[in-house]
Formats: sequence, structure tokens, C-alpha cells
Amino acid sequence: MKKNIISIASYFLIFVAFTGCSKDESFKEVDVTAVKTLYSPDDNKNVVLQTTGSASLYFEWEKAVAQDNGLVYYDVLFDKEDGDFSNPIYVVPAENKGTSTGANITHQVLNKIAGLAGIPTSQEGAIKWTIQSSRGLTKVLSAESRVIHITRLNSIEPPSVLYLTGEGTEGGADLTQALPVKALTGGSKFEIYTKLLAGKTYKFVDSKTTVSRTFSVDAGGPSFKENETGATVAKDGIYRISLDFIASSVSVEEITKLDFFMCTAQQRVTLNYQGKGIWQVNDIVPDFKTGFSDDRYYFLMTIGGSEQKVGSSVKNNQPPTTNTGSFFYLNFHPEDKDQWNYSFKFPNRNVQKCSFTVKFSSEIENYTHIVTY
Repeated sequence: MKKNIISIASYFLIFVAFTGCSKDESFKEVDVTAVKTLYSPDDNKNVVLQTTGSASLYFEWEKAVAQDNGLVYYDVLFDKEDGDFSNPIYVVPAENKGTSTGANITHQVLNKIAGLAGIPTSQEGAIKWTIQSSRGLTKVLSAESRVIHITRLNSIEPPSVLYLTGEGTEGGADLTQALPVKALTGGSKFEIYTKLLAGKTYKFVDSKTTVSRTFSVDAGGPSFKENETGATVAKDGIYRISLDFIASSVSVEEITKLDFFMCTAQQRVTLNYQGKGIWQVNDIVPDFKTGFSDDRYYFLMTIGGSEQKVGSSVKNNQPPTTNTGSFFYLNFHPEDKDQWNYSFKFPNRNVQKCSFTVKFSSEIENYTHIVTY
């Protein structure tokens, strides 16, 4: 019996040893070769970065080989000109989830990389790149690297969020009352419709609690910088402030009027500013009868001294079936002077009077208006 027990234990130890070895072998790392040749861009290529979102530079290299002939993954590594890629300043995975032998990298990303390399805005400098091939934990650097000479954009790295604060603003100098600035599509442009007080400072910050970055409009110029100086306007007024971080440009345009306008009757009624990008007018009596029975309308905003149509995204509309939704979204048509194009229509023609609320608020996704009966 004792002999049997020893034999069973021996078989068990042999089984564990055998299965343990098998398990270790199933998780063995697969070796990959280094990329031997870089194809593009050429070494010492000069690249003047462009502000357009579609501008890009294509990187391409020779294929590496995995020991099991399986997939190889690639990363484009960037470093300073004198770096050795042991601590790269930026890494971009190849296309097709890292398995392609190419990567299309936008000028905006290259501008960011150049900034991390210490190249000042608007100036030329060099960065170095190479390819790392990998499979699991096995990573191999190419022995070849190349240099790109980049002329950076005159840009500022945009924050993820932006707020307006200062004694000249609607929220005052209390940071907790700072007004959100609307981020436009792409994340590098922001805008806000708001009231500013003459001679009192306003500035933009990246937080309502712990500010790490502050931006100020330059005095007398269409640009802004990252500093805490703050800016002022010459007169009290309602303004649209638009910031473009890629171009480091800003426009501060005064809005002197916002009118409701009925197309056929040419009826105009001025809305009153309520605060935080909202205008309102009450008890309008719509003119459905002058000329011919018609209910088309839009808004006219006088901004920067020029009157612009604010209407629908659709050139010829049908009456809406509800009082809310995308039908009521607001769109600028600065070049359109036609009396009827891009007009809205009333949900109900039988109304005797109504109120309008126009919302250019930074807190909503789409600028819109509300008709209340």
C-alpha cells in the first residue's frame, strides 16, 4: 500500500511538471525583427506646418517579421534631435490598429510634437523619428532614424475646457462664477456671446477651481497669448468673442442689435439681451396678413457693424410639427441677402401674439430659439 501511495505521488509530480512546462511554452514571447529601412518622409525633409485640419505628413517603413509569421505592431517614435529614443517625447501607433507599415500624422499633431521638443511657435527646428516593431512585450527599435525640420505654427496648445472670468464679465472676478466658453467642432476653436464692461479686465482660464493656464487678448491686435495680464474693451456692450488656438487669433465683435424679422410683411421687432448669451422679446403680434398670408421669419443680428441673417440650415422649410428640436437651430448666413431664403415657419398660424427666446448660450450644444404662445 505504501509503495502504491509513493507511485501515485510520483506520477502526480511528473504530471504537474509536464503540464507546467506546456503552460510556460504557450506563453512564450515571440521575437520580431527590427525595421531595416525607413521609406518616407526623406531624411532632413523641411516641413512648413499648415493650420488646416486636413494637412498631414505620411510616414512609411519596411515590414518587420515575427518569429511565428504572425502580426507585427508598429509605433512611430519621436525624440529631440540629440535624443536616443530611450524616453521618446511622443509615440504614434501605425494605422490599422498598429499593424500597418504607415501612419498619416496631422500637422496639428506634428506641431504638438515640435513643441514638446522645445521648438518655439513660428520657428524652425529639428525632431528625430524612428520605428519600433513589437509583439507582446518584445519591442525592437530600428537601427535607422531620420530627422525632420519643422516650421511650427503660430499656435497655442488648446485647453480641454475654457472659461471667461474677470471684473469686466457677467460672472465678475469670482472664479466660481466664471462663464463656460463654447468649444466648437475640432476642439481648437472657442466662442462666447456675453456682456463686457468698459475699462474692466476679462481673461480666459482653464478651470473654475484650480487654474493652471490663463489667456489674455492682446491690446489693439487680433491675437492672444498665454499670460495673466487680462484685457479690456472701450465700451460697455454685448460681444461675440471667438478664439482660434491653432492660429492664436481672436476676434472681439460688438453686437449692437438682434431683430425678429417677418419676411413678407417686413415686420421688425428688437429683442432685449437677458444675459449669458440669451435674448428675448415678449408679446409680439405676428403679421400674417400684409402682402399675402405668409408666416416666414428669421433674425437679423448686427455684429461688428454688419447686419447678418440668422436663420435655418434649410433654404426652403415646411412648418414644424413640434415647438422644439433641430428645426429651431440657428445658423449664420452673412452673404445671403434674399428676402425668404433660410427662413423659419411658425408651428401655429392662429396665434394672436407670442414671445421669442434666442439662445446663443455656451452651455447648450446647438444655438437655438424658442417660440412661446
